[in-house]
Amino acid sequence: MAKKSISKKIVMQHAKGLHARVAAMIVQKAEELQKKYNVEFKVKKGAYKEVPLNSILLLISMKIKAKEEFEMLTEGEGAEEASILMAEYLGGDFELDQNAVGDIDSILQDNILTAENIFDSIANGLIVINENNIVTFFNKEAERIFDVPADRIAGRDIRDVFPDSILPEIVQTKKTEIGYTQNIGDYTVVTNSSPLLVENQIRGAVSIFEDVSMLTNVSWQLKEIKELKEKYQLILESVQDGICFFDNNGEITYVNAAYCKIIDKKAKELIGVNVRELSPEGDRVKVLEHGKAVRGGISKKENGVTVVSNVNPLIVDEQIMGGISIIKDITEVQTLMEKLSKASAKADYLQEELIRVKKLGPAFENIKGVSGKLYDCMTTAAKAATSKYTVLIRGESGTGKELIAEAIHYSSSRASEPFVRVNCGAIPPTLIESELFGHEKGSFTGAYKTKLGRFELADKGTIFLDEIGELDKSMQVKLLRVVQSKEFQRVGGEKNIKVDVRIVAATNQDLEQMVKNGEFREDLYYRLNVIPIWLPPLRDRREDIPILAEHFCERISEDLGKDKIMFEKEALRALKNYTWPGNIRELENVMERTMILMEGNVVRAENIPMYILDNQRQIETDDFECIVEKEVDMLSWEEYEKIVIEKALEKYKSFNAAGKVLGLTHNTVAAKARKFNLCK
Repeated sequence: MAKKSISKKIVMQHAKGLHARVAAMIVQKAEELQKKYNVEFKVKKGAYKEVPLNSILLLISMKIKAKEEFEMLTEGEGAEEASILMAEYLGGDFELDQNAVGDIDSILQDNILTAENIFDSIANGLIVINENNIVTFFNKEAERIFDVPADRIAGRDIRDVFPDSILPEIVQTKKTEIGYTQNIGDYTVVTNSSPLLVENQIRGAVSIFEDVSMLTNVSWQLKEIKELKEKYQLILESVQDGICFFDNNGEITYVNAAYCKIIDKKAKELIGVNVRELSPEGDRVKVLEHGKAVRGGISKKENGVTVVSNVNPLIVDEQIMGGISIIKDITEVQTLMEKLSKASAKADYLQEELIRVKKLGPAFENIKGVSGKLYDCMTTAAKAATSKYTVLIRGESGTGKELIAEAIHYSSSRASEPFVRVNCGAIPPTLIESELFGHEKGSFTGAYKTKLGRFELADKGTIFLDEIGELDKSMQVKLLRVVQSKEFQRVGGEKNIKVDVRIVAATNQDLEQMVKNGEFREDLYYRLNVIPIWLPPLRDRREDIPILAEHFCERISEDLGKDKIMFEKEALRALKNYTWPGNIRELENVMERTMILMEGNVVRAENIPMYILDNQRQIETDDFECIVEKEVDMLSWEEYEKIVIEKALEKYKSFNAAGKVLGLTHNTVAAKARKFNLCK
């Protein structure tokens, strides 16, 4: 038959509550029913979780008063019937059955003797007096301390035996005296004296003596230990790191204030909790199982805090006695690290940009523009200037290749030496060799004297070979020798002339395709293409157009004696939207024409050449028609406005840039973007 468990609530009816005789009666009844029904009785009240109903001392210690409720638990095969009988008995008035007096007295006597044996066995001295100051109990440890046998003390007035005792005073005042020191014979004792109260009535007093003679002999050691303990305690509570001690079973025995603050829990919520319950796979459990320290573990707590921890075992006599965990809150550190990483990356970028700009040197100031592509090109050129190797500048006609070549020369260590320009496309093929290498007197008809070539003139300096792709194949062979060995012969001469010259070449042609077509020597191409620099066309650096236009107008206005020139938005817009096939050279030409023909000092749309304006109008028409054609029905003006703002932001990526294209202010575009939910 399965065991049953029954719980009943019971109210103590006896007027004096659960005193010794009632407790004895309950024990006697409980033992009787337990044997008969094969059950076990327990009671619960307050902090007392489960007390056996057949233990008189424990029952008395529960101090159950009249009308006070407690719970009775019955477990066993006959639990139902036994619980009913026992509950009726506990809820009764406990009238004494004369037949049971002997049994009850035996229970009381057994327990009294048990208590006396316990009191005689404890390591502390014990003296008990009644309300009349008569000594009623004097245990063996008290006999040793006072050096008096109990039979000479018991039954006598305490004042006659020990005139200095404060027990009579305790009886009078009903106040407890804790932890006072006395010298009794050869012993130093610490005494606790308390009144004995029964239902708030004085029934005597008791003194408990602890022999601290040996401790007194080493009091200086205790003082130092106490001081050391206080220091350690102060250190533990003062540090910012969280500290947690746990025993060999895994139960937490101590946490400092910092630990509680980091994980946002109170000490009472943590003390006594097993680490295996908190984190079964955690570092503390690993330390208990393996006895090895675990350092640098990172974990996230319930409150969202990220901590790094070091867990070390506490080992005594090669046994793991527990461990200590030290944690540090790194949530803020991680946030700061992220911010620092972003700031560092930004600083690195800005530093690189600053270095890139600063390294350009004053020779690059003549090159106007703020675009990233232009700066990347100039940065490469600035780096090339620090070396002696050949540079090949690529780019469309009119992009400013010669300016880059000049900047390379004047930023190099050869800046004080000659910078010699040669336009290979402007010199007839029959004369190009003489121009580059010179000729001896009488070498051909008309050679009336020896002439120095451009390479000789550029000795110690830089020679700029523009339009290098225009050279014919025979001239490419001779140029290859100069590039390779830095030596040549004049036309009609036999002497090898060596020169120290830096070669910078430029072309607007597709040399790679020319090499494939057999129009340009592959070996010469690789000799020239050591440091390639690609100049972007003006249409790929539109943000530089206003700067260049203003620069040209400022220079031209000085020549024409005009006041400072200003630009109307529509005029700048038209200039920026034009493709500029002639690049900077074409822009300069347009600005010269505009400045000469315009009146006043404001460049308006009508001052711009018609073919540029027509291009702008066509762009606007195409854009609008593209928008309208996509819609089946006509939209409201606000809807078209949203489409235009959205397309402008997609294309130009910023409120400022989109505003310049649309002829609106930065604030207007930003307000429209917010209105139409276009902000990203």
